[in-house]
Amino acid sequence: MKRRTIIPNVLIFSILLTIFGFTYFSTKTTFASLQEYQHQKLWWSSCSKGVECATLKVPYNYANIVPDQSFSLFVLRHLATDPKHRLGALIVNPGGPGGSGVDYAYNWETIVSKQISDRYDIIGFDQRGVNHSQPIRCLTDKQEDKYLSTDGKVVDQRSLNAAIASAKDFADKCASAAGAKLGRYGTLNAARDMDLLRQVLGAPTLNFIGKSYGTYLGALYADLYPQDVGRMVLDGAIDPQESVFHQNLYQAKGFDLALKSYLSTNPIFTANQITTFLDGLQGKPIMIGKREFTQSLAITAIASGLYDNQTGWPQLTSALGEVVANKPPVKLLAMADSYNYRDGNGHFMSNQTDLQQIISCLDFADPRSIDQMTADQKDFAKVAPVFGPYLGYAGLTCKYWHAPPVVTSDFSPLKKVPPVIVIGVTRDPATPYQWAVSLHQDFAQSVLLTYDGDGHTGHNRGSVCIDSKVDAFLLTGAIPPASVTCKAPGA
Repeated sequence: MKRRTIIPNVLIFSILLTIFGFTYFSTKTTFASLQEYQHQKLWWSSCSKGVECATLKVPYNYANIVPDQSFSLFVLRHLATDPKHRLGALIVNPGGPGGSGVDYAYNWETIVSKQISDRYDIIGFDQRGVNHSQPIRCLTDKQEDKYLSTDGKVVDQRSLNAAIASAKDFADKCASAAGAKLGRYGTLNAARDMDLLRQVLGAPTLNFIGKSYGTYLGALYADLYPQDVGRMVLDGAIDPQESVFHQNLYQAKGFDLALKSYLSTNPIFTANQITTFLDGLQGKPIMIGKREFTQSLAITAIASGLYDNQTGWPQLTSALGEVVANKPPVKLLAMADSYNYRDGNGHFMSNQTDLQQIISCLDFADPRSIDQMTADQKDFAKVAPVFGPYLGYAGLTCKYWHAPPVVTSDFSPLKKVPPVIVIGVTRDPATPYQWAVSLHQDFAQSVLLTYDGDGHTGHNRGSVCIDSKVDAFLLTGAIPPASVTCKAPGA
């Protein structure tokens, strides 16, 4: 499963860019040293009501800066509405990998309280290769349709061979699309880019809210620049030291736990019914109009509904109702399309699927062989009967990647970082709660806020207990003296 937060209105800004065709330039187009990058000026221009945009130049390779080898990153900001009491800049990231920080910041009213937007400039940037920052696409729309529709469950040698062929094809196409840049899209460079943005903004330290994958970006930044961490909130935490095997295994368990919680409130469905429905789609898609509704699209739709118990659960109930009534699963297909950013004309309005693979393959090494993955599949199915079979081979594409993973440190510098807030949700499907516990332990001075409930991430989801502590920290630097558990609203 992709690790990402489903953001409302995420496509609005993309549409605005298409309509108005904004272009932004720095004072120089080429830089010969890191110092020149650090002293560039951002030329802010109004790009929509209430927000400004600019481009930030970042070096292609920080270890060997060569003129004319750079990326242009799109940056958006909403200025603090109480400038007399402005506290600085707050950079936000929605997750992913490959989520658009620009689109996320454009929806600033939905991600922070008015108290925070009054006092902070809310800033989002698209990482290199993401939507507005020299986007890379490995697949055409038709190819992506095929890739996302391929049966995700390996049940025999034939289906394994098909999965390997699909993985190799994707890796080859990404290598062709990226060329020499393929190894430059990882989170390590994104963290360096974020520090460059901090410096160009004139911010003495980095204030940051990272959700889901954004917590990995934040942790990696803190590992590289512990002395430059300001007020940092990491919500829906990822354990940066977890192996690929355990990442996928625990995520499979997380989705099964979330499904169990969902089904406890919807007794008209059972896990066995869902598994039987999914198994029935293996090699036997349902035709909906001219489209094939496949097993992969079905598991994607069900997973997407588990991200948010407040809106996703009701959608999932309505969609599964069609299945129980033996009707075409039109609503499940719509949920899968929404998650994949596919419009009704078959166009994918985001390149997040491509970036999710590109960044993941650069961030984490998986030493397992195909035979070991096959053996591990039994563990996945045992601990997570519904989702486990679909995540056992989740890292398969990276086995055929054309650029080596970037190995990071053991994250020991996190012990030196000033106080941060880590947030975990007890039944989070995408980022299991134990990852938040682990990340909290990595930061010697952190406080863990536990959201005892369902859904993905805990901040700004109606818990006054969580939100008030986050706001107090961002506004004053005050952090709770001890970790706290907060009940979900209505619990």
